[in-house]
Amino acid sequence: MRKDCEADFHGVHPPLSELDVNALRRRTQSSEPSPEPSSQPSPARAPSGPTFAAATQPSYARTLFLGPDGLRPGWGLVFYAVVYSALRQISLLLAHPTIALWTFVDECSLLLAATIPAVVLARVEHRPWRSYGLPVQRAFEPAFWKGILWGFSAITLLMVALYEFHAFDFGHLVLHGLRLAKFGSFWAAMFLAVGLYEEFFFRGYSQFTLARGTGFWPAALALSVLFGWMHLGNPGEQWQGALAAAAIGLFFCFTLRRTGSLWFAVGFHAAWDWGETFFYSVPDSGMKSPGHLLSSSLRGADWLSGGSVGPEGSVLCFVVIALTWIAFEKTHPAASIRGHREIVPLPATAGSSSLRSSE
Repeated sequence: MRKDCEADFHGVHPPLSELDVNALRRRTQSSEPSPEPSSQPSPARAPSGPTFAAATQPSYARTLFLGPDGLRPGWGLVFYAVVYSALRQISLLLAHPTIALWTFVDECSLLLAATIPAVVLARVEHRPWRSYGLPVQRAFEPAFWKGILWGFSAITLLMVALYEFHAFDFGHLVLHGLRLAKFGSFWAAMFLAVGLYEEFFFRGYSQFTLARGTGFWPAALALSVLFGWMHLGNPGEQWQGALAAAAIGLFFCFTLRRTGSLWFAVGFHAAWDWGETFFYSVPDSGMKSPGHLLSSSLRGADWLSGGSVGPEGSVLCFVVIALTWIAFEKTHPAASIRGHREIVPLPATAGSSSLRSSE
């Protein structure tokens, strides 16, 4: 049966060559219907937006504590005051007032309490120590000794004026020989510590940092008022003595402005206090200390002699301060020191960290 069918097939359709088979296959594929396009639209691709760099903003805490010039002045002053107060309380707990020379030890502890937080803040703020007015490399250089000379000359001028107005009597010597040398040296060391402490505490880190926020002279005025006000805590002090202390403090700020450091003010401060307390043996800001050179006395009306305050309570003290200020301004003109390579940069205006504006 298969043979008959094959014969019949070959009879109707002759055998195809391989070329014909390939051609037939191509015609068959081309005749197949193409798939109809879908009536539903294809889902639209999400548009790609422009690419930006990721925006980075400082944290709230960083903005709160740090500004473009480092730690914000307010926070620096708060930290400085808190650490100073804590160290001061510790020194009071360890105090032994009955020990000889405790007054000197206490003054040194105040100096440490004022400098330790400033050392920490100098590292936090990445500032050189000289920015705060006491460059170590300039310690006890000519500016300091000039301050010694100016300070002793100023208090001498005041005492001579009081003597000429019959408000002061020199008395006579009460110390001789070894006791004179001992007490003279002790009070010299004591008032050097006082000068270093008070100048740095009121016109060092505090002056530099407050000036960053308010400008140099507003900061100087505020801290000088504080300096005078704190003297009211002394026994025997009165408002005129506190006002004189504020005026002297403002003069010290002027010397800082002109010289770029506190070393002149430290020397002036130490010599003024030494001359007042030891050499001329009169009350210093309401306090009269033992171990003085003379049996001197003040007499007459308090407005002239200073009364219980001492010479700083006299109206003549303001005259001496004014004359000293004028003399210093004449001998230390701003133009002559502005180009000095060792002048410490001081904030001139609010938000500034260097001395850029004119006097």
